[in-house]
Amino acid sequence: MSLAGAAVETAASGSAVASALLSEALAPLGAAAVAIWLTEPDGGMALIGEAGLGNHEASRWRRLHPDMHSLPQQVARDGLETWWPAGSPAGDDRPLPGRWRDGAWAGLPLHDAGATLGAVVICWPEPVGEFAAPVRRQLMAVADVAAQALGIRLSQGELAVGDEAAGILALLDSLLDGCMFARAVRDPGGRVTDFRVDHVSDGFRDPAGRGAADLTGRHLLELYPEAVSAGGLFDRCLTVLATGEPQRLSAMVITAPADGPARRAAPGDAAPGAAAPDATREDAAPAEGATIRIARLYDGVAIAWRGSNDADRLAALLQQAQRLGRIGGWEENVRSGEVSWTEAAFALFGLPPGPPLALADLPARVLPEDIPAVRGFRAALLQGRMESAAAFRVVRADDRSVRQIRAYGEPVTDPTGTVIAMRGVYQDVSAEFHTRLAFAAAQEQLAESEERAAEEHRLAIRLQEAITPRSAAPEEPVEAAGLDVAARYRPSGEGNLVSGDWYDTVLLPSKKVLLVVGDIAGHGLDAVTGMVAVRNSLRGLAITGAGPGTLLDWLNRAAAHFTDGVLGTAICGLYDPADRSLRWARAGHLPPILVRDGRAEQLALPEGLLLGADPDARYTEEIATLRLGDTLLMFTDGLIERRDEPIDDALATLLRFASHPVGDIGDYADHLLAEASSNTGDDACLVAVRIR
Repeated sequence: MSLAGAAVETAASGSAVASALLSEALAPLGAAAVAIWLTEPDGGMALIGEAGLGNHEASRWRRLHPDMHSLPQQVARDGLETWWPAGSPAGDDRPLPGRWRDGAWAGLPLHDAGATLGAVVICWPEPVGEFAAPVRRQLMAVADVAAQALGIRLSQGELAVGDEAAGILALLDSLLDGCMFARAVRDPGGRVTDFRVDHVSDGFRDPAGRGAADLTGRHLLELYPEAVSAGGLFDRCLTVLATGEPQRLSAMVITAPADGPARRAAPGDAAPGAAAPDATREDAAPAEGATIRIARLYDGVAIAWRGSNDADRLAALLQQAQRLGRIGGWEENVRSGEVSWTEAAFALFGLPPGPPLALADLPARVLPEDIPAVRGFRAALLQGRMESAAAFRVVRADDRSVRQIRAYGEPVTDPTGTVIAMRGVYQDVSAEFHTRLAFAAAQEQLAESEERAAEEHRLAIRLQEAITPRSAAPEEPVEAAGLDVAARYRPSGEGNLVSGDWYDTVLLPSKKVLLVVGDIAGHGLDAVTGMVAVRNSLRGLAITGAGPGTLLDWLNRAAAHFTDGVLGTAICGLYDPADRSLRWARAGHLPPILVRDGRAEQLALPEGLLLGADPDARYTEEIATLRLGDTLLMFTDGLIERRDEPIDDALATLLRFASHPVGDIGDYADHLLAEASSNTGDDACLVAVRIR
């Protein structure tokens, strides 16, 4: 998979991506062709790359109409994988690309950053029986590699679909005061979870003063967190997308941005048609009278709004502050008995707008044990004539839930000092109260979790160091077989999770030497325990005297059936000192390097899938005849792999470093470990073997 990922990263086009996937990852699984479609704004799909179909067949599938009932559109629309091990299901007469209708088919969605980009369809010339779980995981990993590569190219403008959409959006820009287009983002089940802003009109500003540069590419709920409230902007967008009926609502659903206060607006920053903001104040909220209009467009929504005057903005800002702070204001005239509440105060108590409660009547809504606190609060205002605060629990009228309320109040007196009114605020602090309780419990749980994690990390390190020490001298039996061996292990860094890199050198009863290097996928204790299981299994199997291909075949079956999701790569070699021959096989691993007369070259590469991917995989062998003075290098990809260059270039660099006469084998191994640079944060193993 690492070879496929490296090839895809360097692919210059969609067809090159498809070719890389087929040659490096799918052809070894028996696949005959692969095709990649991207979803266009109108719901249709465009073929951006294929391999194995042929030019004529590809031209027939270049464009899929939105109403065409096809496998790629089903996969992209539903966001779910489709597995047909023996042709399409009975009664399904949908057309399929290529000439293998009765073969196996796999359709996989391309997910990137929460959005479905399109679909990839893979076909086999013959039925496959069933898609085993390891094969499905490997194919889904192939789709993830393709989606990541295509997502990067789309974001950088290297691929383009739906050019007609640009014309429609330009038309909307000219007809409306200003708008933005947000495309639906779906989860693997096809449910809309958010909307991503793909287009913003030039000169457009949202109520927080943000324009195209700040809005494009971000998600709606990230930009406007309050939009998630019931009946808010997000719900209205879902309704528009489902029904096609336009919606109109108050711009109060859009509040200050989630990533900080709004910037100071400049004159002329307002969206066309909206009142220009005052350059001397913060434009942090939309006015109460401002309206938002939403309409469906392709697989998304077009959103536009109109502003209102500054007086409305100030009133809306006050209401918004009360709502966000869960605060409601109140005032009570002591002489007349008249009581006034703001709309937000009614909401705190779960009451519909109507007659408000006087302080004297508030105990009817309070838990019995908190009634003294309410009465003491009122007495402090009326009799003590001083500002006061109290905390108590109320039972909401609508859902009977208990909320933690904090009350603040101050008395209003006449010139003689007589209290004539009281005024203040109620604030719902339930979240803060519950947060404090949860924080205390979380602190205790965190301390326990940290201790468990630290102990697990220490255990994993001890296991790994016991099996793969950072520097190992040859064992006497191996040395007696005419080999000088130096093994080196390089951890990824202090504090990082340990990984499953390992090596082994064992003199067998047959007097042959087992030479192994492997890499179990993942990090932490699971990877290390998987590595221990695989290493010990291979040692036990090697006693049988079987060849390296057979050993890897048995080891693969064990990894697939008797371990929990272990995947990994390995090189297994048997050195016979009698004729200095090396029989070896590989399971998805990088090839060994032979250094002869100061020149380093890769050995021929036999076929072999990674361990645990397919229980029925077979492993071929190669034989190399070694000479006195030859040096063999076996290593894991963490020794050379870099994010910024293809794996072939990294191998070429290692060959250059390795191409010089070998003196002391330990010094030579240290030299290679120091020169080989990797920036992937992965561990590395190196085994250097010299024939003497």
